[in-house]
Amino acid sequence: MSFSYYGELCTEVYDHTKKIGQSLSGDLEYYQDKLKHCKGRILEAMVGSGRIIIPLLESGLIVDGADYSSEMLASCRQHCEDRGLTAHLYESSLQELSLPHKYEAIIIPGGSFLLIEDRQDSLKALKRLYEHLQPGGRLILDLFLPDSNFDVGKFVETSTFNLPNGDTITMENKLVEADLFNQYKVSHLKYEKWRNGKLIQTELQRFALRWYGVQEFKLVLESIGFSDVIVSADYISGQEPSNGTQIFVYEAVRK
Repeated sequence: MSFSYYGELCTEVYDHTKKIGQSLSGDLEYYQDKLKHCKGRILEAMVGSGRIIIPLLESGLIVDGADYSSEMLASCRQHCEDRGLTAHLYESSLQELSLPHKYEAIIIPGGSFLLIEDRQDSLKALKRLYEHLQPGGRLILDLFLPDSNFDVGKFVETSTFNLPNGDTITMENKLVEADLFNQYKVSHLKYEKWRNGKLIQTELQRFALRWYGVQEFKLVLESIGFSDVIVSADYISGQEPSNGTQIFVYEAVRK
């Protein structure tokens, strides 16, 4: 069986655990506050199934979405239709992003930027985001540092998700590679869907996470051309980062 990229079962689990409008440690409120005065278009890159974009649309903002996963976009589109919302959703990787608009703001919530595994791809993605901003436009995204589990081949985590329709999805997370020097780790996720005690569907996902030091990522943004880079901790604007368990929120401006 080949590996999927945020496939059908992953999307079902994502929908079940990250519901529309659900705030994770205050991130939704933070982005709402930062964007509330926007008059132009906003882009949520790596939009997922709509947890953030839908509340922004419902507040009257003009927000587009982009994601590499067709399954995630299909879920997001359905959530929008269910609520009578219209959104332009684009299927694309960030490093190949080519949209018809320039944006007043681009956001990437949920630490999703860390999912870009290759370092050069991450730089390409930031360059494409920079080019999609209006002069003076803002990039706002959040990052985190990984947990301390680096026991390759031995660390296995299992989870069970009971869906509203009575089906159950189990997920096994096995760490297969970790490189502290190059700042990445790779896990294999195995999803199994069960109905009335019978296995009906299986999905495998390669899940890579590449992280950055707090000051390192600020320098990366500045190397792309961003200016006025501000780093805040735990969705509290202006709060200086103080430890590795915090969420680090970056706000940067296109010159």
